[in-house]
Amino acid sequence: MKTVTFCADDFGLSEAVNQGIETAHREGILQAASLMVAAPAAADAVRRARSNPSLRVGLHLVVIEGPAALPPADIPDLVDAAGVFPSDQLRLGLNYFFRPHVRRQLEAEIRAQFAAFAETGLTLDHANAHKHMHLHPTVGALMLRAGIAFGLRRIRIPAEPPAVMARCGTHASLGERLLYRWTGILRRQARAAGVATNDHCFGLAWSGHMTAERIRLLLANLPDGDSEIYFHPAAHRDAVLDRLMPTYQHEAELAVLLDARFWSEWADLLRR
Repeated sequence: MKTVTFCADDFGLSEAVNQGIETAHREGILQAASLMVAAPAAADAVRRARSNPSLRVGLHLVVIEGPAALPPADIPDLVDAAGVFPSDQLRLGLNYFFRPHVRRQLEAEIRAQFAAFAETGLTLDHANAHKHMHLHPTVGALMLRAGIAFGLRRIRIPAEPPAVMARCGTHASLGERLLYRWTGILRRQARAAGVATNDHCFGLAWSGHMTAERIRLLLANLPDGDSEIYFHPAAHRDAVLDRLMPTYQHEAELAVLLDARFWSEWADLLRR
């Protein structure tokens, strides 16, 4: 049996992203979106989510390369003077694991982001993390601990099966195969916490480039079980996207989510 959730990340990053997500839900197949609660356009995203109650919204936890919810004075070892997390994944990962005072600040920030989501009044559908940082065992454990206190029932496991991607013409590197095995740690953490997960996830290898041709390939090779396919749609390019994701095909991904032929092909696949 095959089930799929079509999700969008970076809700709240910019109004162009928010508009793309709202349009993809209203007029296309998008079912869910993950909210960056401290992002510049978060308030606009919340307003759009309230106007679209069938859109399932979760927390897109930011603990790398993005704005924090707490003021810099409260988490001085996590962010710069502007309250932004750095992009050095290795250094962050080592600090989160080895430095107890950094972990305490990290836990406070994670709780603050869940609290900020709760203050929106939206139902917490799921949680995941920007740049998949919840694959870090410390971040994953803290996300689950804080999330459960706020009603968290489901998280994303970014486990993209190499065998499926190979059938789609994309062969995983050694690092990608190791990452796939590493996701088992997060899956075990979630299982121990009683939090549900997806079986498979797609959008890693083709991140920002989930074009129609690739999605058709993926659906034709979709494995049994519960899959999540995530996108980065936007209504148009803007300065934020040009700075953070200059090569991403945001508008092309939106077009896929709005493609009526996509709807028809997916319905045919379900009937098989």
